[in-house]
Amino acid sequence: MTDIYIVGVGMTPFGKFLDKSVQDLTREAVSAALLDAGSDTGLSLGNSIDSAFFANAAQGAMERQFSIRGELALRDIPLRPVPVVNVENACASASTALNMAYTHILSGQSEIALAVGAEKMFDEDKAKMFGIFDGSWDVHGVDKSTATLLALGEGVETPEEYRDTGPHSVFMDVYQAFAKFHMREFGTTPRQIAAAAAKNHQHSVDNPLAQYRKPFTVDEVLAGRMIAWPITLPMCSPISDGAAAAILCTGSALSKFDTSRAIRIRGTALGSGGRRDPSDYRSEVSHLTAKRAYEMAGLDPKDIDVAEVHDATALGEIQQTENLMLCGFGEGGPLAESGATTIGGRIPVNPSGGLECKGHPIGATGLGQIYELVGQLRGEAGARQVEGARIAVAENGGGLIGVESAAVCVSVLEKAA
Repeated sequence: MTDIYIVGVGMTPFGKFLDKSVQDLTREAVSAALLDAGSDTGLSLGNSIDSAFFANAAQGAMERQFSIRGELALRDIPLRPVPVVNVENACASASTALNMAYTHILSGQSEIALAVGAEKMFDEDKAKMFGIFDGSWDVHGVDKSTATLLALGEGVETPEEYRDTGPHSVFMDVYQAFAKFHMREFGTTPRQIAAAAAKNHQHSVDNPLAQYRKPFTVDEVLAGRMIAWPITLPMCSPISDGAAAAILCTGSALSKFDTSRAIRIRGTALGSGGRRDPSDYRSEVSHLTAKRAYEMAGLDPKDIDVAEVHDATALGEIQQTENLMLCGFGEGGPLAESGATTIGGRIPVNPSGGLECKGHPIGATGLGQIYELVGQLRGEAGARQVEGARIAVAENGGGLIGVESAAVCVSVLEKAA
């Protein structure tokens, strides 16, 4: 197979930017990626890019902009006329754009390709903001889906004092059910979930692009405002605006760039969920997709030095460390509590701060993970650098079908030089 490399990455800060548009954020991220790839103005490299893959999941709901989002977002960026593919795949949209850019190069249709994700989620209209998520499951079977998902938590009672925590999204009740299932099946504790969150808050302190950079102890996470027991506010990812981009090229074009900073894509795999029984967690879509990505990479989970995983809540990180086989099923809670997933631990997870702290602009999140891992593998992550990192894995999922994510992408990266 043809070796394919990431030669440039760019990312905006993630946060609340009411004064910026999708186009503004896209231009900022792509300009940063062009500069990172070695082009001062972007003009010469822009004329070499053969295709662009633009990820966005919310602009239709927020602005009624459909069909040509990427063409509009990239219109004022110095690229020669190229095919633009719009990618919408729930919270996995940006990682899917990376996968598609990789595949396009692999097919021989591009030599250099751009993957970019951008999202505007903040709005003065709060109902519009939170309505973004309403279409991420079967809108024709909401009652059935809700009942199926909430049933996962049966057998674990919510403490009396936390049975009424005020209005919140039904999706937080779903996350609660996932947590209760894990607690019932494996003995996972609220303190272990809080340990994963506290670790991410500590990591985020050293990430200048993170939405939140305040450290929390485990006890402070547990004492946070209760959303849906055992999930407290510091365990949850926020609403975010932001964009991230990556420039990919084939090995034959690598000489145009600084080869010492190139990162090889060893494998990238997509998966779709919704077909398993709740008790069959070994058939979870992220787990099966990770197996394919590792096989494609010719690597084993024990080869991984650093990971970025999809932690819409801290429980998600625990689940994904298991799905990625960084530990056994049921061992994610103890792994987090042991300190093994901190920078300096056996397998650092979410050195960026994860979605909980870095932010979660859903159409950009997957490429935000890639931005972090490219920096780690180059040795350019500063105070949050994972020493000696050579192999990295990113897991990015979104939407709900059945009892799992509807869409997942897992990518394995390697330091090339």
